[in-house]
Amino acid sequence: MAKCTICGKGVVFGENVSHSHRKTNRSWKPNIRKVKVSIDGNAKTISVCARCLRTMKKA
Repeated sequence: MAKCTICGKGVVFGENVSHSHRKTNRSWKPNIRKVKVSIDGNAKTISVCARCLRTMKKA
């Protein structure tokens, strides 16, 4: 669900590394916002990341 419909940015997995170099799993989630967009006169709600939202506001 946490995926941008425009650029496809989604969850990324990696590891926390402690000072003693023990590793535990973790994930980074994108900053997803629900936005109403008018496409061909129809209002649709899409999931957009903050970077794409910023780019859309510039255009």
